Amino acid sequence: MRETVLPGNPPIPLILRRSARARRITLRISRLDGRVTLTIPTKLAEREAMAFAQTKEDWIRKHLEARGVDVDVAPGVQLPVGGQMLTVVSGKGRKVLIGQDEVAVPGPDERVGKRLGAYLREVARDRLAGACDDYAALLGKPYARITMRDTRSRWGSCTSDGGLMFSWRLIMAPPEVLDYVAAHEVAHLAQMNHSPAFWAEVERIYGTYKPARTWLRKYGSDLHRYRF
Repeated sequence: MRETVLPGNPPIPLILRRSARARRITLRISRLDGRVTLTIPTKLAEREAMAFAQTKEDWIRKHLEARGVDVDVAPGVQLPVGGQMLTVVSGKGRKVLIGQDEVAVPGPDERVGKRLGAYLREVARDRLAGACDDYAALLGKPYARITMRDTRSRWGSCTSDGGLMFSWRLIMAPPEVLDYVAAHEVAHLAQMNHSPAFWAEVERIYGTYKPARTWLRKYGSDLHRYRF
């Protein structure tokens, strides 16, 4: 696997990946980080892969444009917190303060992103712990622990011994979406599958879940564009 570039304005970084299992050229654009990957058979010449990519240039640019650009979190940037777009501003004192329209982060500008990310992780833990406590009580089954991570492949998980894991970026989503993911993983304490019985448990402890599930599918990847 190596990095190359598709010429143009602007040039497009490409990841060229050879695979013994590949029988043809495949092209994939990650919705999470915008990475463009060309997977090709082991013996295929690189020039053929690049020629293929050039025929797909318009398609690649269209999808990258639809995804939007990554956002480095710093003063002046807007980002979602609890589903509301807030402006990041320089703060005073020692605490991060979330207001109606802005979030004030004290400290040097170059450390604002890192400090805000750490703060949001703690808020996410508190919010998800409270939601999981409520849903576990409704379910009638306790969980063992809660872990926060910055996962890209899933929003949450449940282990066989009752451990719950969540992406801290859920704190940026609307509250009902965060609650849905909490209820989803708690329901796995009773049903370690996605059977009709599992979805019945989700609906019993959470309510109508399809709008929140749809929101995640449509807009969840946008939460990964913010770089802290």
